Amino acid sequence: MTRFEDLDRKHLPGFERRFVTVAGQDVLALIGGDGPPLLMLHGDPQTHLCWHRIAPRLAETHTVVLTDIRGRGETHKPASPPDGAAYAKRAMGAEQLGVMRSLGFPAFALVGHDRGARVAHRLALDHPETVTRLAVMDIIPALDFYETATSAVAQDYFYFFFLTQPPPLPERLIAGAAEAFMSHILLGLSNEHPPYDAEVFDAYIAASTTPQAIAAMCACFRAGLSIDCRHDRADRKAGRSIACPTLVLWGEHGVIGRHFDVPSVWAKWCRDPTFAPMPSGHFIPEEAPDAVLDALTTFLAVPA
Repeated sequence: MTRFEDLDRKHLPGFERRFVTVAGQDVLALIGGDGPPLLMLHGDPQTHLCWHRIAPRLAETHTVVLTDIRGRGETHKPASPPDGAAYAKRAMGAEQLGVMRSLGFPAFALVGHDRGARVAHRLALDHPETVTRLAVMDIIPALDFYETATSAVAQDYFYFFFLTQPPPLPERLIAGAAEAFMSHILLGLSNEHPPYDAEVFDAYIAASTTPQAIAAMCACFRAGLSIDCRHDRADRKAGRSIACPTLVLWGEHGVIGRHFDVPSVWAKWCRDPTFAPMPSGHFIPEEAPDAVLDALTTFLAVPA
């Protein structure tokens, strides 16, 4: 048994580990519970383990699917051209849709945090017939972010601009102190005290500091600045919006909460939004799991 398998058995008891092959590539999925299907997508620099304080409870009423998104954890990490095309959220969302269809779920509720929320946002826009309910945590869409970011935002979220530099500059610099870089993000964006289980934190560091994972993270951010913004811009011009009920959560002590009018931004993208600030920094699922669980339980219980 690998280190990661052991952690899953400890922190996500009852969840089955499975590699789902989509277009010839393997995506790690953990499946637990019974009931309406619910896909949960993690952020950076984390893995599916970010849901360990929430997913077992949600599995009491739902069939919960936790994946490692492309480029992270134990999921495949394709090479990408300089613009990050392999990590366009459209491609990443289509891959997650492929996972759910392979598992027998043609439609499902969808929850995402950080990078996972960006994938979820794009999946809901591209495949409205598939996503019954959407919850996004602590983001605003890529186009809104890059159009309105100030110097204060750039100072707090410096890596949104550092990771997008042409390869291999950020990859080489991160490799010189990879553990320190990933730890800085995990600890610097959380509110006051580290909220992580020590073993889970170590797993995040191990998973995110390999050369392949570092390259994938950089490519994903480059896609955010380039391809993802183009896709958002095309949707905005066409007047497309998210059709399903949408719950928007953000950490009131985090960068997004401090610098953006979150309801105003998301109201332009959603036809049926609900807004709920969380008593946390950026890493909401681990900083405020009880508040998140309460919000998600209420939101998911309402028939679509």
